[in-house]
Amino acid sequence: MRIVVLTGAGISAESGLGTFRDVDGIWTKYPLEDLATPEGFAKNPEFVQGFYNARRANGVKAEPNAAHVALAQLQSHISSIGGNMTIVTQNIDDLHERGGSAPDSILHMHGEIFKSRCSACEHVSFCDHDLTMQDSCSNCGRQGTLRPHVVWFGEMPFFLDEIDALMQRADTFVSIGTSGEVYPAAGLVSMANALGKHTVELNLEPSSNARAFGEAHYGKATDVVPLWVDQMITKTVR
Repeated sequence: MRIVVLTGAGISAESGLGTFRDVDGIWTKYPLEDLATPEGFAKNPEFVQGFYNARRANGVKAEPNAAHVALAQLQSHISSIGGNMTIVTQNIDDLHERGGSAPDSILHMHGEIFKSRCSACEHVSFCDHDLTMQDSCSNCGRQGTLRPHVVWFGEMPFFLDEIDALMQRADTFVSIGTSGEVYPAAGLVSMANALGKHTVELNLEPSSNARAFGEAHYGKATDVVPLWVDQMITKTVR
């Protein structure tokens, strides 16, 4: 059994990390082009650094919820019976890792808030502190070149070749907590269908591409994900 699980902001919402579409959320107070584009960073780097410093601080306080833990349990079970489960996440938090999933089986296609990247030498390093334009790269020594290791609008997501290869080999594709509106992630269900894979949506409510899924369960992530995981483990117990 080979499973690819795509997760979005909805799986972390109950851990206190807001989604793009939260009413009165931070994303509704500032234009996205000011906070999440290379142009916005070039125009006002200190403002953008401050925003991601706040998100990093929120990420430290957040705790993995029952949905993260359940996925880790399923991953362990699938591995124990000779299968493979990879989590492809749009989230930049580390809640999957802290929830127990194997770090080497998680692909952060939109980057990671607890890493920084040098725009001069592309060196990536762990970062659990505030970034400023006065910081210097530990690799090349240049000052003012560090930025959050996240994918902004207009930039290419990470691991696209690896994700494509995983989708080719998988027999099941599961989407959890996504809106179905952000590409290329939103196009994975169409790829899965074209390849003849079983598709599952676990979400608070139907996504924009809900009709593309062969199976769907709706409700809070902390309810529907553990329930689905229990069903999957029961089906595959030898």
